Amino acid sequence: MSEESLEVCPDRLRERTPAGPLYAPARQNVHVLKQGGRVCDANRVRRPWPVTALVLAMLASGCGGGEPAKGPGGPPRPELAAAERRLERESPPRLARLYAQRGRILGGGVRAFRTRLRELRGHPVVVNKWASWCGPCRTEVPFFRRQALARGRRIAFLGSNTDDTPGTARRFLGEVPVPYPSYADPEAEIARFFEGAIAFPATAFYDRRGRLATVKQGVYASERELAADIERYAR
Repeated sequence: MSEESLEVCPDRLRERTPAGPLYAPARQNVHVLKQGGRVCDANRVRRPWPVTALVLAMLASGCGGGEPAKGPGGPPRPELAAAERRLERESPPRLARLYAQRGRILGGGVRAFRTRLRELRGHPVVVNKWASWCGPCRTEVPFFRRQALARGRRIAFLGSNTDDTPGTARRFLGEVPVPYPSYADPEAEIARFFEGAIAFPATAFYDRRGRLATVKQGVYASERELAADIERYAR
């Protein structure tokens, strides 16, 4: 059987294999640098992967093609809806306007995303990149939901729905609702803007002056780990 090569940092982080698109697996503590406007893994590792192994890895991670795997969440419970309304009601005006758009997927691309970041200056911003086909995204999105409900009166939370389709993305949010909006990012332009195009998922942290503080490449293994990064970087 033939072998395919996986490159950590192609333009859209995708190599075609006989099984379909393959996305770079998340790795912890990835060292990144800018090269010609792209964000790349400093090591630029290429390695052979047998096609069979690729398919198995994709199925195990939940990041293959086809219908998205079932995940945690389910329809919003009454107490969740009440907590979302309370977050909007008790937040400062700019954050209240943000959370009034909860659960929506917004258009406008990079320009709209950058405009929203400017509007939110004065508040730290946490941006989570996700996709409905990504199993690890389903694992961590409930962490972001709880952290947004707990900290959203001071910190702005946003999503970037990257390399996804509108229908499956909306179904995802129906299963795993969040109290903040996401921006549609079908070509990963927003992800590249905040240097989060290396892995799925990814999370960007902006400080209150609108400066990018750091980017987490890959999934959060626990809510405690996410909370620690919020306290460290969303300041």
